[in-house]
Amino acid sequence: MSGKSVCEKILARASGKDNPKAGDIIDASPDLAMSHDNAFLVNQIFREIGAKQIANPASIAIVLDHRVPANTVNSANAQRAVRKIVADYGIEKFFDVGLGVCHQVLIEKGLVKPGMLVLGTDSHSTTYGAVGALGIGIGATDMASVWAKGSLWLRVPESIKFTIQGNPEKGIFAKDLSLLMIGKLGAMGADYCCIEFHGSFFNKSNLADRMTLCNMAAETGAKSAIVPSEVKPDENTKYAKIVEIDAKRAEPVVAIPHSVDNVVPVVDVEGMRIDQAFIGSCTNGRLEDLAVAASILSGKRIHLGTRLIITPASSSIYMAAAREGILERLVKAGAIVTNPGCGPCLGAHEGVLGEREICISSSNRNFKGRMGSSDAKIFLASPATVAASALEGKIADPRRYLS
Repeated sequence: MSGKSVCEKILARASGKDNPKAGDIIDASPDLAMSHDNAFLVNQIFREIGAKQIANPASIAIVLDHRVPANTVNSANAQRAVRKIVADYGIEKFFDVGLGVCHQVLIEKGLVKPGMLVLGTDSHSTTYGAVGALGIGIGATDMASVWAKGSLWLRVPESIKFTIQGNPEKGIFAKDLSLLMIGKLGAMGADYCCIEFHGSFFNKSNLADRMTLCNMAAETGAKSAIVPSEVKPDENTKYAKIVEIDAKRAEPVVAIPHSVDNVVPVVDVEGMRIDQAFIGSCTNGRLEDLAVAASILSGKRIHLGTRLIITPASSSIYMAAAREGILERLVKAGAIVTNPGCGPCLGAHEGVLGEREICISSSNRNFKGRMGSSDAKIFLASPATVAASALEGKIADPRRYLS
């Protein structure tokens, strides 16, 4: 008999079933159920199905982050509706505009802990695996069900063992490793699977590294991703697939338009002109990301005609970057620093791309129309590569700027 994966163990506890296996259908009760600006849509469905009271208000969290401050009248109305929902249902875990991106905020606030099951109406809820929780993205209809009855039917995912060995050389970051992962697995290569991360890389990795990798796992189609901590897999666990990469042999890479798995070495596209550079989002808006950008740009000016937008992932990161002088160095270099939130990542505001513009971004998606015009092109890369590219006005290898 094969052993249990981390995913199977967490779902066993959440469902009360002794031995759920990959492919089984279970009814699981989440420890935390997160929605963002789309909570107003969840509530509409909640009311349509005849529900009146949330089954477990203590498990519900709402973070306004996608279009903050409100960019349209409709957004403002939706956010006002969410505030009324919070008051009407007595939801205490509410984080209004300005605190930051939902995944970053919930982890910073200590609301996500190892072994928890976290459901979120956002595909990048896989991020919660960075702290050893099982994060699963669901739709608004599913979340309405969670609100109504406190649980949700789920199919237990198969697990993929993804091993990262060694420590990367200077100039190589978790974002590069995550893009290499997607290049190996493919854009839907882990469809409805749980990616279990292993390997010596995680002996020295920090929380920011783990959040980037778990976040980007969503781009492989993964249902969840996790770095095992308190809950560990059995030694005889049977995996659907086993994949390994050597971090020591990695180099800076970019995902070229219009798919995240179009991954090539940065040297292959070096010199391509850019109009905009973006550092932020739930993938790479953390203090470490802003710090490496500042180290590259300090005492210099970005290329004339190139826009550099910096969006910290949370207000805590924003304030820490201010205290450490990081924001000042970025602004002096010509960067625009926006309020914490999702910002330009979803193409709603604070940096929308125009027709035929080219952007290099530290965010997570580069399909057509993601950041604005469907005629624009988006290249995905590490914050270091983005900063170096902003400096030169063209895609650049960051290693020559890192001592």
